[in-house]
Amino acid sequence: MSVNGAIDNKRKLDFLLAAAISVAMVVLILLVQQYAASARVVVSAPPKADPIAVFPDFASIPNVNVKKQQFFDYLQDFILAENNDLANTRRQLLNYAAIVNTGVALSARERGWLLELVSTYRVETGLNSDKEIVDELLKRVDQIPVSLVLAQAANESAWGTSRFTLEGNNVFGQWCFEEGCGIVPRQRVSGATHEVRRFTSVESAVEAYFLNINSQRAYDYFRELRAYMREQKQELDSMVLAFGLGRYSQRGDHYVDEVQTLIIQNRLRSRDRG
Repeated sequence: MSVNGAIDNKRKLDFLLAAAISVAMVVLILLVQQYAASARVVVSAPPKADPIAVFPDFASIPNVNVKKQQFFDYLQDFILAENNDLANTRRQLLNYAAIVNTGVALSARERGWLLELVSTYRVETGLNSDKEIVDELLKRVDQIPVSLVLAQAANESAWGTSRFTLEGNNVFGQWCFEEGCGIVPRQRVSGATHEVRRFTSVESAVEAYFLNINSQRAYDYFRELRAYMREQKQELDSMVLAFGLGRYSQRGDHYVDEVQTLIIQNRLRSRDRG
């Protein structure tokens, strides 16, 4: 065999050996990947926990004055937060009022925002002009004095110890009328279908209370009183506004007296300034 032939044969052998090594490496890699896949431990994400909503145990506080103080302190932050949100929305609404009062039409985006409020606050759709809509919304999108809200909460929740408060975060005794929407009262009158609404948190109960007062027809007089105070540049007076809550309870005028008494006895109006 010539020298050139020997070299060619060696090159062929080297090529075949390299090819064999490459194939072996590919096979080895595939085997390693397959083993790793079969041995991999799949760790699933833990299920999302429901938000913790534990109402404070005010019934366990033996000192009445301490219990009242802690009850008011606990709720006040929720009330202030809701009033702050309302104040921000109202400021924007007042800007729109300034626009429509000059006769300038609102943009499509601005009117869309108004119509969202119309739906939220249950404004009747019979109002035609932007000015009429804004004027009506200004009666509804407004704050409620802390003192009045706290007095109602104390009355309706028995100072945070009622069954509906502990089982459903319902601090204000709000009703609902669909089966299964809440808690059935043990002493519900025969033939009645209402339930006491269940809330996921105290925050949502406070939001629902504010929307209730600011939207339902039963509290038109309350809103008229509040609007008059605004027109006269007066501070919102919880003692006067309480007269607009006669339809909140079947006790009517007696309920108004109870709320006003709670405001006076617990000096709650001082919290309106805090």
